[in-house]
Amino acid sequence: MTVEELDTGTLETWTPDEVQAAFDANEIALIDVRTPQEYMFEHVPGALLLPLSFFDAAKLPSQKGKRLVFHCGSGVRSHRVARAALDAGLGTVAHMGGGFAAWKAAGKPYMGTDMATGAPRRVDPAD
Repeated sequence: MTVEELDTGTLETWTPDEVQAAFDANEIALIDVRTPQEYMFEHVPGALLLPLSFFDAAKLPSQKGKRLVFHCGSGVRSHRVARAALDAGLGTVAHMGGGFAAWKAAGKPYMGTDMATGAPRRVDPAD
């Protein structure tokens, strides 16, 4: 994890391994800020969808129960959302560096789409 201290709060950049460990332990809420189309094509199972185009930091849930960690396709949009959340007063915010591309490159499981049928399918590179 890398940590940036900004005027508005602390911005953490987590690795896919850190995100998966915290997500599996139910310590975080993973929020996908990609488009609905990107999410439907492939996503981390259990990640919540809150597209950047609809993002309103004032409407985010409290972090009292779970930390919020944002992710997108490459880390660019989630970084923007994290900074907006800090500007709205969230204090400490995290995003996944490298986004969903880094998640897949690290061999993490995800929900994909069977291109022959259009049906969702779990992809677990470890299998």
